[in-house]
Amino acid sequence: VQLQASGGGLVQAGDSLRLSCAASGRTFSSHAMGWFRQVPGKEREFVAAISWSGGTTSYRDSVKGRFTISRDNTKNTVSLQMNSLKPEDTAVYYCAARFSQSTQVVGAEKYYRYWGQGTLVTVSS
Repeated sequence: VQLQASGGGLVQAGDSLRLSCAASGRTFSSHAMGWFRQVPGKEREFVAAISWSGGTTSYRDSVKGRFTISRDNTKNTVSLQMNSLKPEDTAVYYCAARFSQSTQVVGAEKYYRYWGQGTLVTVSS
């Protein structure tokens, strides 16, 4: 599975942004997907995840109620809708995939085998 993230940019606090991740390959629907982010000098952290069917989602506490992860298995895409952005959301955002047909999702990056190249989100105050 190859992943291509896009949609990053410079926005002001309170604005919205939608990240997209396009996946290649015919097995996309067999993979759970996740979004992670990393600030330079800090460890990469989990943001959101979605199961292969889209029926289960998980978020880090600081983005709950503001971010929404979704997927379209007919288009091999996963998206992250980010609303009410804050300066502390500034980071490089990565999409990731792990083969899983479980209804559960995990947030630990060690379980994700495939990674996109990252897209920069900058939120100004």
